[in-house]
Amino acid sequence: MSTTSAPHRDAPGGARRHLGWTLTLLALAQLLYGLDLNIVFVALPEIGRDLGFPGQTQQLVVSAYVVFAGGFLLFGGRAADLLGRRRMFVLALSLYALSSLAGGLATGPEVIVVARAVQGIGGALLLPSTLSLINTLFEEGPQRNRALAAWGGAGASGLTLGALLGGVLTENFGWSAVFYVNVPLGGLIALCALYVIPRDPARTERRAFDLPGSLSVTGGATLLVFALVEGPERGWRDGLVVGAFVLAALLLALFALVETRSSDPLMPFRLLKNRHLTVGMLVTFLYMATFGVLPYFLTVLMQSVHGYSALQTGLGFLIPSLAIATGTQLGERFASRIGTRTTLVIGFVVGTVGTAVLAFGFDADAGYGLLVPGLIVSGVGQGIVWTAMWIAAATGTAPQEQGVANGIASTTLNIGNAIGLAVFTVLADIGTEHKAGRALRAATADGEFRVVLLTAAGMVVGLLVTLALRRQVPPAPAAVAAPDGAEALTTR
Repeated sequence: MSTTSAPHRDAPGGARRHLGWTLTLLALAQLLYGLDLNIVFVALPEIGRDLGFPGQTQQLVVSAYVVFAGGFLLFGGRAADLLGRRRMFVLALSLYALSSLAGGLATGPEVIVVARAVQGIGGALLLPSTLSLINTLFEEGPQRNRALAAWGGAGASGLTLGALLGGVLTENFGWSAVFYVNVPLGGLIALCALYVIPRDPARTERRAFDLPGSLSVTGGATLLVFALVEGPERGWRDGLVVGAFVLAALLLALFALVETRSSDPLMPFRLLKNRHLTVGMLVTFLYMATFGVLPYFLTVLMQSVHGYSALQTGLGFLIPSLAIATGTQLGERFASRIGTRTTLVIGFVVGTVGTAVLAFGFDADAGYGLLVPGLIVSGVGQGIVWTAMWIAAATGTAPQEQGVANGIASTTLNIGNAIGLAVFTVLADIGTEHKAGRALRAATADGEFRVVLLTAAGMVVGLLVTLALRRQVPPAPAAVAAPDGAEALTTR
């Protein structure tokens, strides 16, 4: 029996067209989310020079976003469940637009860092609200799988556009343009959502928000991500980093205690009895700790080793992004036909092989052409896993708890990325000390070669984790018809 109230194949055509437009907006929101992850990177040097960041502290522009986006995800998921998914979706996009405007107008380091922190909170509200809208409006099975594939493909497109657009805008209009571009996009999607996305249902019962749980988990997760992000920069023995780790552990322990005693907890621990959710959590963690760190090392290879410009680097990401988008569509088809478990296994196998091949392109004397086979195969595997892991995380969870379930999976996603980057950047830097010029470029490429092979090994761990899922008998492909308009967003 389905856990949603989405229209069935016999629903009126108007309702199905309405869902098609809703999916369009949700996909556009994910495109904006993906775009914003990459668009700022290429502008960092110019931001640092213009706003007077001391030393290399312009990295705080990135860190502020990552830290607050990671820390507020569980809060955002619960807020979507209790306050309304459409409300949180519109609020998140509004925060995106306003904080982007403030970032573009910034005249000093403090303003732009605060703007990026608010933008991160917007991202933390946007991701779980978007996912919970998909998982409650689209019926579990092929219909939801198609919606998740369209959503995932839009995110992959956003990553490509972010790298390309960031280079074009920075070179032609200055760094502020990478912020201003979000203002009309976020505002327009939010405005359209008020007319297209169904209203949040009226609440028939009063629910407590669990303020102690919200404050403790948000503070703990934020400090944990902060320590993981700043550790490689400041050093793992730095007092601020150590203090953040200790305080994060205390707050997360307090959160666990609060949740066991709360009558209406922020994160009901009984949700973890759902094997699909627990496996989905582990897979999202491993996904971002392996697949998710590859773009960083590719950027270092192309810019620091091969000397690519910002625009050339953006163009270099076009092939893997197209491969990932293709994989998201394959993930939907596989999941609908052969089940989520087998789809995840296929995705991890393809990703492991492709990433191992990709590692051999990490050579100071190799050209971009040597990277292409690995980028394509690894990207397809990455896309397959991306779609299937969200299907797994959403399966078996009641509609009224989809927000917090997606907040849990999204939190492990961000923590996996932070831990993966923290560990692998340290390992990649081994052997680069006291070197310069060609010797440094060769040592950097060698260190990244080792790290990329290690990410492939991590994908094997992900494959083993997916075996904990039960085998499924997939429904007949024709059991649920896609809503009108959704077909245009997916590859048939």
